[in-house]
Amino acid sequence: MTTEIEPQSLQNLSLKSVKRALDLFSPAHDQLAPPDPESKKVRLSHKIQVAFGGVEPVSKKPIRRAEYNNEQIAPSNALPGQEGAKEVQKGVKEKALAVFGPTLPPRTLNDNTVLPAFGSSSERNLSTSALMERIPSRWPRPEWHAPWKYYRVIQGGHLGWVRSVAFDSSNDWFCTGSADRTIKVWDVASGVLKHTLTGHIGQVRGLAVSNQHSYIFSAGDDKQVKCWDLEQNKVIRSYHGHLSGVYCLALQPTLDVVLTGGRDSVCRVWDIRTKVQTFALSGHDKDVCSVFTRPTDPQVVTGSHDSTIKFWDLRYGRTMATLTNHKKAVRAMALHPKENAFVSASADNIKKFSLPKGEFRHNMLSQQRATINAVAVNEDGVMVTGGDNGSLWFWDWKSGHSFQQAETIVQPGSLESEAGIYAACYDQTGSRLVTCEADKTIKMWKEDENATPETHPLNFRPPKEIRRF
Repeated sequence: MTTEIEPQSLQNLSLKSVKRALDLFSPAHDQLAPPDPESKKVRLSHKIQVAFGGVEPVSKKPIRRAEYNNEQIAPSNALPGQEGAKEVQKGVKEKALAVFGPTLPPRTLNDNTVLPAFGSSSERNLSTSALMERIPSRWPRPEWHAPWKYYRVIQGGHLGWVRSVAFDSSNDWFCTGSADRTIKVWDVASGVLKHTLTGHIGQVRGLAVSNQHSYIFSAGDDKQVKCWDLEQNKVIRSYHGHLSGVYCLALQPTLDVVLTGGRDSVCRVWDIRTKVQTFALSGHDKDVCSVFTRPTDPQVVTGSHDSTIKFWDLRYGRTMATLTNHKKAVRAMALHPKENAFVSASADNIKKFSLPKGEFRHNMLSQQRATINAVAVNEDGVMVTGGDNGSLWFWDWKSGHSFQQAETIVQPGSLESEAGIYAACYDQTGSRLVTCEADKTIKMWKEDENATPETHPLNFRPPKEIRRF
């Protein structure tokens, strides 16, 4: 006789299986499990260790991480109000507990001092910095520099924004280029106008004075690069080839070549004598707005609006390296006159690099929070940056500390928006500074002779951490 099995759903079979297992292994499933005193002791000792592991007794020697790993000793002053705390501590001392979680090796200093491992409970739960071991900062302390002040304002010369400046090698005069399409030559000592050179049909963006010849080179928004003879005060050569405005200009110190960069994203190398374009250094994606040259490799360094800095080899006309540390347009760069290093300024930060490989050193310790158009460095290690909001900051080159933050004063009748600084340059001695501004004036700065470290103390606090980018 066969018995038919009633078909059942999968859900009913699963419920029956669960009920059978529950009835078999837990007959008292409606009641809680009895407390285990050993597990309670383990939990309590772990809580004591997490909460009070970083507190050191005054009368006892400091407890090291190595002792924690071996003995797991709990402090004697932990949880004084709870009952049974002494028994727990006694039990912990007698019997070592397992270390919860992964155990990292202890850190050691130069003097063989054992520090807690990273991520340990004693380091994670410290509530005061007085209990942490202080490591002295290795950041270099800045040198004291006297504050700068402007002593002369040249106004009425230019009728437009003053965009560029360059000093003569004899330090007797300097020239400025403006948006009024003129180049003016000024006397350094008296600030008197000597000559006015006309010939550009756009604002003059770049200027350079030759150390080997009596030439001035200028570049402007009219796509033209001109060579002026100072003996005749007229243009003797023009270099044609740029497809748009020319923003920057530099002279090679050992070769008879001039380098120009502009809106066509190309840095062009020109032979001074023959007016022939030697190279077209192409590789940037946007405007080339800053360039400087060196006698050795890399001979040409360019900064662009595409937030990159490129090193170029003049022998082959190709890129040696590309620096991508900046996140915004690199509008200004400056080479240190003594060290093999340079600084680049952008709206995100001011960064220092070493040459010839371009290793990143560090950022400046403060952020100017402005579009920086001008950077200059002298031999004493004083760096100056000028922003489009009229801020003029002075920095210590070695440490990156800003020891003075000045604001330019616009001339009466000018708008507040005309407080921008477009160019800055030190003279040959590094004791005088010339800034070109948007209120059509030229300001000359020098150090305060009456300032002393007592009257102007150095307010410097080393950074706790170094921002790499």
